[in-house]
Amino acid sequence: MLKFKDKTTVLVVDDDPNSLGMINMALDEAGIAVLIALNGQQALHVLEQITPDVILLDAVMPVMDGFECAVEIRKKLPLTPVIYMTGLSEVEHIVKAFDTGGNDYIVKPIHPEELLVRIRQHTSSARMLMDAQKMLDTMRQHVFCIDNHGRILWATPEAQDLLSQYQQQPGPASVELADQLSSWLPNGQAGHDLALPLRQDKIVLTVQYYKQNEEDEYLLKIQSPNVEIDPSVLEEGLSITNREAEVLLWLAHGKTNREIADILDMSPRTVNKHLEHMFPKIGASNRTSAASVAIQTILGGRIGRPLS
Repeated sequence: MLKFKDKTTVLVVDDDPNSLGMINMALDEAGIAVLIALNGQQALHVLEQITPDVILLDAVMPVMDGFECAVEIRKKLPLTPVIYMTGLSEVEHIVKAFDTGGNDYIVKPIHPEELLVRIRQHTSSARMLMDAQKMLDTMRQHVFCIDNHGRILWATPEAQDLLSQYQQQPGPASVELADQLSSWLPNGQAGHDLALPLRQDKIVLTVQYYKQNEEDEYLLKIQSPNVEIDPSVLEEGLSITNREAEVLLWLAHGKTNREIADILDMSPRTVNKHLEHMFPKIGASNRTSAASVAIQTILGGRIGRPLS
């Protein structure tokens, strides 16, 4: 996408000629480059070619309104500030504006001085955040940011690659990553790690809590993503046989008895017998609790248990 060099660029999305004229004049006098769209659909077409520094967005427009447009903007540009400017002043509309990805909300009639201050504030904040992300990317850290619902707001390329591998593997464990992250977050803040096993590669991604950025933004990092798991860790840590450790390792990777049998060249019945003998030894009552014990042992007991 293109950007205007050395000049702040604002996309104004509004179908009111009077508002467009006033805003265009005020921004032009302030040395700001102005792009104009008359509805949300036109705005999305503009964003395919040019990335503005700020988007000023009316809520009520034909073809595609501002709320729907903001949702689509966030898919393309998660960091670009979106400032709603609308005559809607009810609380429900303000809440909806922020829920759809808005950064700020100005009720019409617009005062040019106030608008310019808001644009400068959001432009400065966005550039600082983008610079911080570039620095993280340069350092090649496995860092990502979530909200308190576990939804990923952004991730460095390295972290995104590992998280995508985890989400794309078969099985229910990887389906709702956001639910896992949100349930674990309080434990993470208390110093407990979260384990996300990559089954086929025999790798565990260890997620660690780093710090809270904003009221609803949490920085996390993936530690030691390339450590291969040795069954002897389970054998020694849980006082079980080597064969039981191998079975437990693959159980923790989400494999069924038949899959474990194929991997270890034994019958499913033999796998089941190993599990029956092993469960009392490790204090597990079922496959889920056994997998939890295994992962905690692999991580040295640092993983937090999910909240009920």
